Amino acid sequence: MNSEPDWHLYRTFLAVLQERSLSGAARRLALTQPTVTRHLDALEEAMGVTLFLRTQRGLTPTDMALKLAPHAQSLAATAAAMLRLASDRTGEVRGTVRVSASEVVGALHLPPIFAALRRRHPGITIELALSNAVADLLQREADIAVRMTEPLQDALLAKRLPSVELGLYAHRDYLAKRGVPMSMANLAEHDVIGFDTETPQLRGMVRRYPTFSRSAFALRTDSDIAKHAAVRAGFGIGMCQVAVAQRDPVLTRVLADQVSVELGLWIVMHEDLKSSAHCKVVFDALASGLSAL
Repeated sequence: MNSEPDWHLYRTFLAVLQERSLSGAARRLALTQPTVTRHLDALEEAMGVTLFLRTQRGLTPTDMALKLAPHAQSLAATAAAMLRLASDRTGEVRGTVRVSASEVVGALHLPPIFAALRRRHPGITIELALSNAVADLLQREADIAVRMTEPLQDALLAKRLPSVELGLYAHRDYLAKRGVPMSMANLAEHDVIGFDTETPQLRGMVRRYPTFSRSAFALRTDSDIAKHAAVRAGFGIGMCQVAVAQRDPVLTRVLADQVSVELGLWIVMHEDLKSSAHCKVVFDALASGLSAL
């Protein structure tokens, strides 16, 4: 390496990596395309490596670029976290808090909690990232995470909440046409909605309920929102959160005495944020609101 690159060069590198084009990166960063080109050239010169190959299909990252990508993403996440933390001045309940949650929790449980929170603290801004992947709080991908898996890192503050129950549901019109299954074996006669990618957690569920396996599904998706929508559309029978399905009068639970899955629920925050007034307010609001489920 000839000299230490400026931080903004890494930002440009990450944008080009994500967009796979100079023009796309320029739009993302609100820069001109020649400026993006100069940034890339400067970074490659400072590092003494080639980061992208120009092809007819755009820019192809080299092996070195792919190796550098996680570090650039970490820099971007840290910079964003620094800005959010700096917005907390003298304990004032004002600032931006980034919250990560699963699709169903984030879309169907958190909005009313955030609405009430905003009414009490209008100076708080929420960034909500929905993903079934676990956000890395140590890398500052989020300030607070609502997780279905137990956090193990020592640097995290975690609060265990009441478990979330899952059950099998179907639209009442679907059951009127196809009949109500009386046993797990009867599911073979129905259109079952389930997962696409089998995770360790799902493998445990399949061992417990062997007939609820990927090969038996008429619709496979890893989106819990899509599963819920398919159940509500009358496609077939699928797993839903009981607390969510009970709100919908068109959904009927089936095999309740035979199928019940309990998922743990935690709210997690990096211990460095425990003195942040606005992060603590959001953490406490989530704990109170989700416990009421």
